[in-house]
Amino acid sequence: MEPIEVISPAEERFERIRKTLGLFVGPLVFAAFFFIHLPGLSPSANRLAAVLFLVIIWWITEPIPIPVTALIGACLAVITGVEAAKQAFAPFADPVVFLFIGSFILAEAMSLHKLDRRIAFALLSVKAIGTSTSKILFTFGLIAVCISMWISNTATTAMLLPISIGIINSLCHVVSERSKKNISAKSLKYSTALMLMAAYGASIGGIGTPVGTPPNLIGIGMINRLLNIRISFFQWMVLAVPLVIIMYFVLFVLLNVMYRSKTRSIAGIDEYIKEKKAAIGPMTTGERNVLIAFSITVVMWVLPGFFALIAGSGSNISKWYESHIPEGVAAIIGAALLFVLPVDWRKRRFTMNWQDAVKIDWGTILLFGGGLALGTLMFTTGLAEALGKWILSITHAGNATSITAISIGLGILVSEITSNTASANMVIPVMISLAQTAGINPLGPALGACIGASYGFMLPVSTPPNAIVYGSGMVPITRMVRTGIFFDIIGFFIILLAILFYLPILNIH
Repeated sequence: MEPIEVISPAEERFERIRKTLGLFVGPLVFAAFFFIHLPGLSPSANRLAAVLFLVIIWWITEPIPIPVTALIGACLAVITGVEAAKQAFAPFADPVVFLFIGSFILAEAMSLHKLDRRIAFALLSVKAIGTSTSKILFTFGLIAVCISMWISNTATTAMLLPISIGIINSLCHVVSERSKKNISAKSLKYSTALMLMAAYGASIGGIGTPVGTPPNLIGIGMINRLLNIRISFFQWMVLAVPLVIIMYFVLFVLLNVMYRSKTRSIAGIDEYIKEKKAAIGPMTTGERNVLIAFSITVVMWVLPGFFALIAGSGSNISKWYESHIPEGVAAIIGAALLFVLPVDWRKRRFTMNWQDAVKIDWGTILLFGGGLALGTLMFTTGLAEALGKWILSITHAGNATSITAISIGLGILVSEITSNTASANMVIPVMISLAQTAGINPLGPALGACIGASYGFMLPVSTPPNAIVYGSGMVPITRMVRTGIFFDIIGFFIILLAILFYLPILNIH
C-alpha cells in the first residue's frame, strides 16, 4: 500500500499561518472589545462579548486545543466579573456531562474488545451482498450509520478505514487484471465513494441517538437548561432515526451516481471478508460482557419512552423512573458494569480497567461544559437577546420557517470552519434567543442548529471523519468539496422539512 499523505506542505503552511494569526488576533480583539462599550449591552454582557470574541477566534483558528479554549472562556468570565466562579463552572457538572462520560466509556470498551469490528464483518459477510460494488457500498454505509449511533463518528471512521482499504485494494486487483494495466486505488472513483461513505455515513448515524455525537447532547442540555424542556432519549430517537434513514438513502444515491464503479462486481471480495471475519475468532468473554452492559444501558435509556406510550408521560411510573434513573445515571450504571463483569475471575481481570477508561475523549467533555457555561451566561447577561435582535434586524425573519431555516443554515456553515461541537455551542443559544425575541417557539430553531452542526461535509477540517478519509489520499479535495456542497444543500432541506412537519406531532414539553 502506498504511504498515506496526511497533509501537503502547502496545507501545512496554511495551518501554521492560521494558528499563529489566531493566537495573537484573539487577545487583541478581546482587549479592544473589553474597553469599548457596545451599544445596547449591559456592562456584564459587554465583557462577555469580549470573552466570546476571543473564544470564537481561537475555536476557528485552533492555536491551542479547542477544549482548553472553552476552559479559558469560563475562567475569563469569572476574572472579568461576568459571573461568580461557582455559577460559572456549575455547567461542568450538568447531568448531561455524566451521560457523556458513561457513553464514552461504553464506546471505548466496544472498541477495546473489538465488538465493533465483529459487527462490521458480520454484516459485510451476508450472502445477499455477494461481490456487487453497489451492495458493498450500501452495506458499508449502513455499518457506519448503525455503529456511529452508539460510538463516536471518529472512532467509527477510524475502525472502517482499514476495512475500506482492503476492499479497494481487491477492486484494484480485479480492474488491473481485466485492463492489463497497473491501476492505482487513487484513480478509481469507487475509492472516493467508499471513503466518503465511511465519513459521511458515520456523521449521519451520529444524529440518530443523543449519545451519537456531542452536538446532540449539547442541544439537549441547552434546551433543558435554557428552555426547561426535557427531551428524553426515546423522544430524540423518534425524531432523529427517520431523519437518519432518509439522509442515508439520499447519501447512497448521491455517491452511487457521482462515483459509480464501472466494475459491477469484485471477484474474491467475499473470500477476503470471510478470511477477516474468521481471523477475529469466536466471541470472547470481554465482547459478551460489553454487549450485556451496552444492552442493559440502551434498555434503561428507552424505557421512559415505553412507559410514556403505555401509561402516559404523566403517570406515576413515568415520573418515578425519570426522576430516579435519568439518562446520565443509566449511562454511569452501564459503564460501571464493565468494571464488575469479569473476563478472568481467578486473576481478577474485569472487562474494563481504569487505565483503559481514562482514554475516553475528556476534551469533548470539557468542551461541552465550557460551551454550556458560556451559553448560559449569554442568556443571563442578555447578550444572546441582543445578538438575536441584531440577526432579526438584518434578516427580517419573523416566522418559524424562516428562523428555523436560518438556524440550520448557520449550524451547517459554522460547522464547516470549526468543530461541530464548537458550532453547536456558538449557534444554539443565539438561535434560542432569536426565536424568543421573534415570539415563536424556540424548540424548532434550537433543534435545527443542533442537527445542522453535525452537517459539515465540505472540507477536511469540518469533522474528524472527513480528515481521516482525506488523509488516506483517496479523496481529492475537489471531490470532497463538490460532494459536500451537494449534500449540505440537500441536507438543509431534509432537516427543515423534518422539523417543521414532524416535530409538532411529538409530545415534547
